[in-house]
Amino acid sequence: MLLVDRQKIYTPEEIGEIESVLLQRILACATPHAVEACIAYSRFLSLTGITNENYPLFVKVLEVGNHWVIDALIGERDPFLFLSSIQPNYEILNVFFKLLAERHPGELYAKSLSVILGVLQTTYNVPEDGFKIYRLTISDLNSLGKHLDEEVGQEDSLNRVILDILDKISMLQGRLGSEGLEGEDRDKEELAIHSKEIMNFFFDDTKRLNQVIPQVLLIRKDFRNTEIAPRDEVRFEESKLFQQESMGEEPYSEEAGEAAAEEGYEEVYEDEEEYEEVYEEEEYEEEESAGDEDLEPEPA
Repeated sequence: MLLVDRQKIYTPEEIGEIESVLLQRILACATPHAVEACIAYSRFLSLTGITNENYPLFVKVLEVGNHWVIDALIGERDPFLFLSSIQPNYEILNVFFKLLAERHPGELYAKSLSVILGVLQTTYNVPEDGFKIYRLTISDLNSLGKHLDEEVGQEDSLNRVILDILDKISMLQGRLGSEGLEGEDRDKEELAIHSKEIMNFFFDDTKRLNQVIPQVLLIRKDFRNTEIAPRDEVRFEESKLFQQESMGEEPYSEEAGEAAAEEGYEEVYEDEEEYEEVYEEEEYEEEESAGDEDLEPEPA
């Protein structure tokens, strides 16, 4: 039997832990109610605005992946510029490359992928400076290149951004030549070569990406098949509560009277004659009952 300690006093740290656990359950989006709560949380963040103090919360919501949540977070803003006010750093890039690695092609909502690519494009616009912030690996390039969609070609906006990032990274090579490179210079050379290979295999109609990127990474999926949807939302103007409040503001309106009549709150007579007949019958019954009472003998 579980006994509740009524003398228990919670410290601010313990309350913070409880709040953190509940927020984690909301961000998990495992139920429709959690998704709805996460949507409301994302809208609040969106209205608050991104700052250097709260941007980790925005990144955390981006990890959720639920497209209803992402829509609420980004709103009408350009997803490529969503984090443009924040200076790229190792923590952000590490989270984004993990997302690219964990999600199959097609598993990232287009807006989520756009936010990630916008940050990577800014970071590696000057490849040497970007390499100092986050030291790329061949695995990171494969995680990025696998999100190229060969079916839509280079005209697709997402494909163009990915190709542009790969093109910038390919500029890391050639500064010290191709012979005798060691350490960081050798890593840069290998990254540049692999970036060019991915680009060339994408542009060449006779080749496929699975010849340069492992096939297991290129298995396409659809994010809509795995995410939890919120319940059907009804606009407040179309809800029953709004209709009731509208009737409450004008209780004697014609609409309110008709609604009350349909629900049987009052008896309505079609004409005055019918009303008079009913009234006369009730009056006659009252007189007859009164007469019967007078005929009864008084008790001795």
